[in-house]
Amino acid sequence: MNSFSMGTLAGAGCFRCEECGFGVALHEMDEVPECPHCGSTSFKRGSIFGDRAPAEPIAMPAHEAPDWLPEAREALIEPGDYVAFEDERVRVVALQEGWTRLGRSLSAHVRFDDPTVSRRHALIHRDPGSVRILDDRSLNGVFLNGDRVEMHELADGDLITIGRFDLHYICLTGPTGAERGSAVHTGVG
Repeated sequence: MNSFSMGTLAGAGCFRCEECGFGVALHEMDEVPECPHCGSTSFKRGSIFGDRAPAEPIAMPAHEAPDWLPEAREALIEPGDYVAFEDERVRVVALQEGWTRLGRSLSAHVRFDDPTVSRRHALIHRDPGSVRILDDRSLNGVFLNGDRVEMHELADGDLITIGRFDLHYICLTGPTGAERGSAVHTGVG
């Protein structure tokens, strides 16, 4: 695998796939990954200031819901707002009131140590009336159900894509999985 290693910081920064324009951010001596969008391993230096390649993807291909999602939803024990995703294992994160930071930064609430994710990639804002996703000036953008968005309100079941990761938004307002299970076992009626 290739790596960029030209001097102290010359190998760090933003790079774009020469085939499709998908961006990755690398630290010095990082191995150059396979492009998550097209599979190419050929990258050129890019800029975080908006030098979008003409072939940059503006929509992501549609994804089917993963097999683990219904089980993750059923396992939730409290009503609330959650994001569920797979990163070596399935993770479900409860969203608190206010801001939730998603990115590669150590200060992110939901952290992805991956070059396809910007340090400050996205923000989710939750208040009593709504939950919104915002692009936090990311390199690759934020996609909601396959379409690139700057800011958008979330609805239960929405698919959020940041870098190579798919996050599934879950809004649980009714009885929880445990309550649904106990109602079935008690034999109502």
